[in-house]
Amino acid sequence: MTRLPSLVASALILLLPLASPCAAAPDPAPLFEAKTVTERNSALAALEAAAPSDPASAYAAGAGEFFTALEILAGGLHRHGFESPQSFMLPLMRLPVPDNPNPEPLTYEEFRAILVAFRDRLQKSAATLGSVPADADIGMVIDLTRLGIDLNEDGNIARDESAASIMAALSRGGAPDGPAPSLTFRFDRADGYWLQGYAEFLMAQADFWLAHDFKTMFDGSFHMLFPRAKLPLQDVLVPPDGGMSGSIFASEWRFADFISLVHLVNWPVVEPERRQAARRHLLEMIRLSREDWKAIRAETDNDREWLPGPKQKGPNPLTGLEVGEEQVTAWLATLDMAEDLLEGRVLLPHFRVAGKGINMKRFFDEPKTFDLVLSITGPAIAPYFESGRILTGDDFDQIQREFGGAGFLTFALWFN
Repeated sequence: MTRLPSLVASALILLLPLASPCAAAPDPAPLFEAKTVTERNSALAALEAAAPSDPASAYAAGAGEFFTALEILAGGLHRHGFESPQSFMLPLMRLPVPDNPNPEPLTYEEFRAILVAFRDRLQKSAATLGSVPADADIGMVIDLTRLGIDLNEDGNIARDESAASIMAALSRGGAPDGPAPSLTFRFDRADGYWLQGYAEFLMAQADFWLAHDFKTMFDGSFHMLFPRAKLPLQDVLVPPDGGMSGSIFASEWRFADFISLVHLVNWPVVEPERRQAARRHLLEMIRLSREDWKAIRAETDNDREWLPGPKQKGPNPLTGLEVGEEQVTAWLATLDMAEDLLEGRVLLPHFRVAGKGINMKRFFDEPKTFDLVLSITGPAIAPYFESGRILTGDDFDQIQREFGGAGFLTFALWFN
């Protein structure tokens, strides 16, 4: 008789794993509507715990991890008084971070650490989103004016820190200037591929930077981005009044520093595996974009689509654009072209050399010092010249024509 309680306890323990999948999955709404970081993190932790057994929880958790990656980057930039260059030339540096009147000093090593944390969180997001089965029935209605991140590290997620406000700020340049109008979408399985693809795209950028030693550029020009963070040339080259309003090209001293930055992009390779990984991330992004469009084309509904297919008529409330079959076909051709370049099956042309092109697979997989100016003029890219099939202007023009007046870049940023 004394063994009976132990046997009962053992039986109950064995039954627990069988019973746990029947437990109610956590509601994802608190993740996307939280008003504080504490509330958001609590909701995210619950979803992450449920993710292995519940596709909807994995989907929501992966999205939450993506946005917290952006928060890691934004918080790190804000902490050190980042001033956005408002330039597409520095895509990782375009987050509309609010002003910080009391920034902390910043070192090169600390800046690299911010990029590492950002990149690693994106990797977690991509893995979580990748765990969602292809046939999962997903449908999450999210108001982008209520989904946000803490841009200024005050522990709150205000309306002017919402995804809608951030996107509006990015479109016009500058920090968010108030709450955005309601913007609600129903995110489905296809959109998970889209977000996972963007995580891969951003990881590729972060890994490319981290593959190199860019300390000389940091010391010689980053006071343009962090004018009060005690960088080496701050006291000499930053105007006493800060002079920080406007874009790079609206300020003489910032434009001068931008020229310095370009000149100082002479980066020795310190972690070659990261440059190799950047190519793999881009290839994975291409694969995910194909999966995205495969899923979109299979959809039969038309319910507040984030990225509509040709059969889902009506202008998108975010972009004002409709998607036709010709744009999808052209985009898939663009993916084929990009994959061929990254696999070295076709070569990128260079204006200096006729009959040879740049093997982009070798550029990533056989990394050498990256010198931007000398790559443009030729010497630094010369080791990657090969004979073979070279892309032509006609190849690009034929694709671009299909995107009409909105332009290829607009659709590319939207389509991913």
